[in-house]
Amino acid sequence: MTLSAWFTLAVLLATLTLLATTSIATDVALAAALLILLLTGIITPAQAFSGFSNPGVITIAALFIVVAGLQDTGVTQMLASRLLRRPRSLRHAQFQIMPPATLLSAFVNNTPVVAALIPAINNWCRRHGLPASQLMMPLSFAAILGGTCTLIGTSGNLLVNALMIEQGLGGLGMFELAWIGVPVAIAGLVFIIWAAKWLLPSRGAAITEFDNPREYSVEMQVEPDGPLPGKTIAQAGLRRLPGMFMAEIERDGHILPAVSPTQPLQADDRLLFVGIVDSVVDLQKLRGLTPANDQVHELEAPKRQRVLVEAVVSDICPLNGQTVRESNFRSRYNAAVLAVARNGERLHRKIGDIQLQAGDTLLLETRPSFIQQQRHSRDFFLVSQIENSTPPEHHKSALALAVVAAMVVVVTLGLLPILKASLAAAAGMLLLRCCTITSARRALDWPLFIAIAAALGLGAAVRETGLAAMLAEGFLTLAGTQAYAAMAVIYTCTVLISAVVTNNAAVVIMFPIAASMAASLGASVTPFAITVIMGASASFMTPIGYQTNLMVYGPGGYRFGDFTRLGLPLTVLVGTVSVVLIPLIWPLGG
Repeated sequence: MTLSAWFTLAVLLATLTLLATTSIATDVALAAALLILLLTGIITPAQAFSGFSNPGVITIAALFIVVAGLQDTGVTQMLASRLLRRPRSLRHAQFQIMPPATLLSAFVNNTPVVAALIPAINNWCRRHGLPASQLMMPLSFAAILGGTCTLIGTSGNLLVNALMIEQGLGGLGMFELAWIGVPVAIAGLVFIIWAAKWLLPSRGAAITEFDNPREYSVEMQVEPDGPLPGKTIAQAGLRRLPGMFMAEIERDGHILPAVSPTQPLQADDRLLFVGIVDSVVDLQKLRGLTPANDQVHELEAPKRQRVLVEAVVSDICPLNGQTVRESNFRSRYNAAVLAVARNGERLHRKIGDIQLQAGDTLLLETRPSFIQQQRHSRDFFLVSQIENSTPPEHHKSALALAVVAAMVVVVTLGLLPILKASLAAAAGMLLLRCCTITSARRALDWPLFIAIAAALGLGAAVRETGLAAMLAEGFLTLAGTQAYAAMAVIYTCTVLISAVVTNNAAVVIMFPIAASMAASLGASVTPFAITVIMGASASFMTPIGYQTNLMVYGPGGYRFGDFTRLGLPLTVLVGTVSVVLIPLIWPLGG
């Protein structure tokens, strides 16, 4: 083996060790390793930076914008709210969550799927007395399994597809991975539902609500053309809202107190809620409800450009002693008062009739510029924006779904390659205003793109220096001449690397090694490439192996070892099913 290959191996091992033992960011570590190889002349500038123009990376970026369109139109939240019904048992609850999460993750990046479901499941757990630890990890694992079912399921799938095309092997079809992904997903879901009772702890979330939350009074109106008229309170999902309750309904000038869950809703009903700010934000995003404050509809800023802001009224504010209606708040501040909190006191009054006092906390709908304009104002003590509070544009949800459906259809029929289809879908989301330029920019995960591009440069070094061929020979010595054993070794190594760094880095490092092993055995590269995909996706053993695992770590109240107890046998199961079925689906001889 050449000196350059040994040096590349040393850099690679040092990078993996650094990522495993420190908290350094993955993109920083991989970019630093790439820079070292570039400066020492191991790879050329063209090889080092080829990842930034790789079709797989561009496709992933485009799909992030597509997902932003689904989030901004409320599609992901709408689907999440429709999944969760009253559970008959813990296993029934797991069954309600996991298959839909798997199905959604086959077509939408699993990160936003899990992000949309975490708060909904947390609320669901509190409402029905379920342990969050029995549901959060199954949610993450189900989303990971769903990503193996289609070409666009995970970024790792797209990367392998791009690497195969780069080597002249031909790309994968939109649903080609379903031949292995669906059996693996079914086996995985059955195992999780069966084993979770014994292998998962029964705990609540590690992060809990603060002890004395501010309680807001907020009025919402039932939209006449929405989905809620005719439904009961319970059917509309407005009963047992976590951290919030419905105090009364105003209908045709009459007040209906002590609202029953069987009370049907009517068009233009005004609903008075009392609850904490997080629940108010969730309420704002429910389809079919709109703020009852008419001033909201008179704001100058388009709905997409608004956010929710908390502001505390100062003792010298000129509005003290005036009701919200008398204060002419919208004209003065270009903001609408949605809710008022006052020292834990429950204000069972219409928003317009509340008389403002010093110390009142107002929940406002306004432009982001309000924060800069009023931060140093003497009218308010404190001004802060509520994260993720931009109201979704529900009326465009059908357009967003149509864009995604069109993308899937044209790729499935072979009318466009995945790169062009994803770019067209991203452009469609922007042109149809399903998402704005600002939200599209915000959706792009730049550290992820840098990490993938740098990993592709490292993969080029592994291939060009002969290190891939050397490692392939070593693995073949370990596995012998049996293709099944060789695939098992590839799967195991990919899983181990994915547990330390990202699944994308594992794909890029292991693909050239897998291709070299296939060449040495005189076998087709495709089954070995599919094995790399499955190994990179089998990130179940640690919370750091996959982004969705980290996302559920806190809400599920988990400890590090909890992932190993359930994740290790699941990893073995996925590997066994994959190694047995892959050669039957994609023959080793061609």
